[in-house]
Amino acid sequence: ECRGGICGPPAEIEYEQNFESLDAMGESALADDRWLVFGNVFDGVTGAYRYGYGSFPAPNGGAAFSAIASGQGGPDQGEQQLSIYNDYNNTDHANGHRIESNVFRERRIAANDVGKTLLFSFDAKRGNINDPEDPLCPCTSVAFAFIKTLNPAAGFATTNLIQEETTDIAETWVRYTLRLEIDAGLLNQLLQVGFTSTATRYQPSGVFYDNLEVGSVPTP
Repeated sequence: ECRGGICGPPAEIEYEQNFESLDAMGESALADDRWLVFGNVFDGVTGAYRYGYGSFPAPNGGAAFSAIASGQGGPDQGEQQLSIYNDYNNTDHANGHRIESNVFRERRIAANDVGKTLLFSFDAKRGNINDPEDPLCPCTSVAFAFIKTLNPAAGFATTNLIQEETTDIAETWVRYTLRLEIDAGLLNQLLQVGFTSTATRYQPSGVFYDNLEVGSVPTP
């Protein structure tokens, strides 16, 4: 079996989600599926880090972070999808600062993860992101999918960041896979998989995702 460019034994799947069984009207639907959010704010002029906030349970709908969408799928995406966008509740949009909105699931890296390659696969398509009709705002939104590891013993410093930019992807669904080799140095660190958008001045930032799968195979 071949997954994400790695061929060998079948992957051990730890998480799958196509969003069909989640209550699209339930405010806690994504939180109940263990999705979290975290915001970071960067100065709109210098790029310097200003502050962060979170982690909080991921919302479903409203003006911030995430929602279960419908009607955006193709033959393989069903009726419901995941929509990821910026935190438009943060009033620093109006101040021209850049808000990085992260939506993710996380867990600790355990001993039985060592020697494996984590695979994070998903379908994605472009949503409502950036406004080419707004010449007064050269403030492009960007979007990424990611695998991240953080070290709690070092102030939660980021030790790995594997990304796939999804800003300018197609308006039709495409499959992507990210991969991370897990070695003994990552034991007991936090593992996060998810999506992020960065925007300012209330510019649109939406991207759709579906058919998520997190699994692992022995590292070749």
